[in-house]
Amino acid sequence: MSLVIEAQGLRKEFTVRVKAGRLRRERRRVIAVDGIDLRVERGELLGYIGPNGAGKSTTLKMLTGVLTPSAGQVRVCGLRPVPQRTRLALGIGVVFGQRSQLWWDLPLRDSFDLLRHVYRVPAAEHAARLRRCRGLLDLDGFLDIPVRQLSLGQRMRGELTAALLHGPRVLFLDEPTIGLDVVSKQAVRGFLAELGRAGDTTLVLTTHDLADIERLCRRLVVIDHGRVVHDGTIAELHRRYGSRRLVVAELDAALVTPPALPGAPLERVEADGRRLVYALDSAGVAEVVAGLAGLATLRDISILEPDIEDVVARLYRTPIHSD
Repeated sequence: MSLVIEAQGLRKEFTVRVKAGRLRRERRRVIAVDGIDLRVERGELLGYIGPNGAGKSTTLKMLTGVLTPSAGQVRVCGLRPVPQRTRLALGIGVVFGQRSQLWWDLPLRDSFDLLRHVYRVPAAEHAARLRRCRGLLDLDGFLDIPVRQLSLGQRMRGELTAALLHGPRVLFLDEPTIGLDVVSKQAVRGFLAELGRAGDTTLVLTTHDLADIERLCRRLVVIDHGRVVHDGTIAELHRRYGSRRLVVAELDAALVTPPALPGAPLERVEADGRRLVYALDSAGVAEVVAGLAGLATLRDISILEPDIEDVVARLYRTPIHSD
């Protein structure tokens, strides 16, 4: 696999003027990104998340050539984003929720045709990519409607298509499902999942909707105060911050003393003792079921997967320690 994003010691500082009295203002240095190292391979689906003000958008702007880093090295598609921004634009696609690359008063179809000329895409390649997007994103019903008349969900599907028509190697997505209804979210997620399975396009996704991360991303990078605090899989995040799967056992009759099971501590007792909830530490589901079956009649067993939102909230509350 080829490396498409490489950042080392990436840093961005801003100087802001803040109030320092009734009539006086002073300059203050704000560090938005504080020494981030990041390597992303071709075809990866990377979730890049953090609380508001953590440095997510600043990082993306440096990776796409919008902002110049204060320090550090960065290459995207083998290019330096700011000095080689024009060449880089041919290799990346960008979907930022606050900005549009569609022409507001033109039908969606015309925007796509204009973008073909902007990026100088051969007609056959453009037609093939548009045909694929039309099928996966169900665009045909509104291709001839002016962009300003589209719903938010329709416009987002148009933005995704516009970002992909020139065949980028990397697609940067900032909150692609924000404000969308359930049907539109499912359409966007399904499309991105299909794009990821093809393996030709690297996806970098920033979002506050953790369901997007769970369903799309194999790798998760979490930043806080401009620094990386986790880089790995979602399963590793759960293990690192003490998140565990739960086994919920429904009993025919309550037990006087709920049993202690090795490797599966009892979390709580509910429904007047007829529902027992165990956390899986070292034990497996089969071991918990076998342990309970010898002591009580089981009516039902269910597994509760850990909630990534709770895990990330716990991570944000954990003080950052230097290695």
